Amino acid sequence: MGADPLLLPPLPARPKDAHKGSMGRVLLVAGARGMAGAAAMAAEAVLRGGAGYVLVATPGGVATELTVLARSAVLRLCGGPERAFLIRGDLDALLEEAGRSEAVAVGPGLGTHADTRALVTDFLPRLPAALPVLVDADGLNALAGSDWERIGLGPRAVLTPHPGEAARLLQWKDAAAVQARRSEALAELVGRSGATVVLKGGGTLVGAPGKEAWRNQTGNPGMATAGTGDVLTGLVAALLARGMSPWDAARLGVHLHGLAGDLAAAELGEESLIAPDLLHYLPQALRRHPRSPSA
Repeated sequence: MGADPLLLPPLPARPKDAHKGSMGRVLLVAGARGMAGAAAMAAEAVLRGGAGYVLVATPGGVATELTVLARSAVLRLCGGPERAFLIRGDLDALLEEAGRSEAVAVGPGLGTHADTRALVTDFLPRLPAALPVLVDADGLNALAGSDWERIGLGPRAVLTPHPGEAARLLQWKDAAAVQARRSEALAELVGRSGATVVLKGGGTLVGAPGKEAWRNQTGNPGMATAGTGDVLTGLVAALLARGMSPWDAARLGVHLHGLAGDLAAAELGEESLIAPDLLHYLPQALRRHPRSPSA
């Protein structure tokens, strides 16, 4: 276990002739009434992570908030202004957008309505087999209420649970049980999903089939605040869309996310740190990391 930046993969090259269509398109399935902020932070993190385009599939009832909060994102509104959450009937629209994307992220601020959960469990197994997908937050909660091992997430997927979400997926007693046996919880999640798993918390762990567990060395207690996980979701999704493997994207994303938190804490202190501070310091974190040579 270790996290020497020089031993991590470099950031993907940014060719001199790059344009938004060549830098990766992310479909972000996110948002519900009252939780537009989670979708907005994940969307901004996608773009701060270097992707060229993010499309947020979200219910029509959060259009006004997201238009203000996520100014650089494109919205795929499902339903009219009365719609508070995504429903199973949105499946075809989401699959259409996924077919035009280089990566998909599911979960930030989705809510836990039964119809939304059904949408998630119908959507994931119908995605193209090679399309990278990240599942977080309420996307994971939807899986926890299903026979999720049969969905076939496999090696193209990244799961990013915090201890509470991990406990629900594993049907362990609670988050404290996961915290007491973090390595064991990680190994079981990897074994049951076949995916790359990011078990968040102090010293975030990343595991994948056939890989030795990796422990992150960046980050600080000030990051224990709402929304920081949404920033991580967007950042890792951006790296996936830019062509990194799930294993590399997860480790590098976790490292850079923690580094942004450390840079923010050095300037602002840990006590008052909030998730948007990470978005502000992500450019500095990325600038400090090695990059592949441009073509």
